[in-house]
Amino acid sequence: MTAIRDFHAHIYYDAGEVDQAKTLAGEAQRRFGLPVGHFHLRPVGPHPRGSVQMTVPAERFGEVATWLSVNRAGLTIFAHASTGDDRQDHSHNVIWFGPSEPLDLSIFD
Repeated sequence: MTAIRDFHAHIYYDAGEVDQAKTLAGEAQRRFGLPVGHFHLRPVGPHPRGSVQMTVPAERFGEVATWLSVNRAGLTIFAHASTGDDRQDHSHNVIWFGPSEPLDLSIFD
């Protein structure tokens, strides 16, 4: 069994949705004490558009995922396990809230 250190939940947004993403991330931070990263306005790493990362402890992922699934307000959220195998974590160990989007996995080559 592969050990999971934590999960990353990336909120995706376009320029006109930044405030909505900030509101969602802020509420998740208040409710669950999650660290919230930088709000990127363009694609970073494998992500296809603007995003912000929240780090979720493995033991809290169930309750955070449950909350995100019904409170995402139409935003797409890409969540993945962090096992140390970045390619696997971004291609197989994933959950999408909303429609999935193509990632640029070439950065893991």
